[in-house]
Amino acid sequence: MRQELHLRVMEKDDLEFLHQLNNDPNVMDFWFEEPYMSLEKLKDFYEKNLENDRHRQFILTENGEKIGFVGLFSMNQRDRNAEFAIMIDPAQQGKGYAKSATRLALDYAFSRLNLHKVYLIVDKANEKAVHIYEKAGFQVEGELKEHFYVNGTYHDAYSMYMLKDAFFNRG
Repeated sequence: MRQELHLRVMEKDDLEFLHQLNNDPNVMDFWFEEPYMSLEKLKDFYEKNLENDRHRQFILTENGEKIGFVGLFSMNQRDRNAEFAIMIDPAQQGKGYAKSATRLALDYAFSRLNLHKVYLIVDKANEKAVHIYEKAGFQVEGELKEHFYVNGTYHDAYSMYMLKDAFFNRG
């Protein structure tokens, strides 16, 4: 029986789970990063960014099981915006978690952090993700031509956004 999904603050104990995601080409190709990060480098990055108030990093869980990672990055308090990113464990994909996790993150961003805008960059070829973001209410703001190099080819990407008022006025 499915229970509620939860976002909880990412802890040091979660780094091995994140390391698995960070080294999975099927995940990282859509993050436009090389799937190559040692656990030690990830631990070092975590330690150096503990006091960074421009990022919020969460682990998505259901019944205590780790489902994925959600982050709000480059928060700008003056302009009240942040970049959204998500990774769902490949074993958990296709179960509706991404849409629910996106809503949870947006609610946190707008209700708790009082952000005005949340934006993201998504590979145009990642039609499933684009569809999920559109269903969550994100709108295409622009297109970035041949912006990312993935597996030997250049990929176009969309810049998408959600405004606070639009999120709370969705039916």
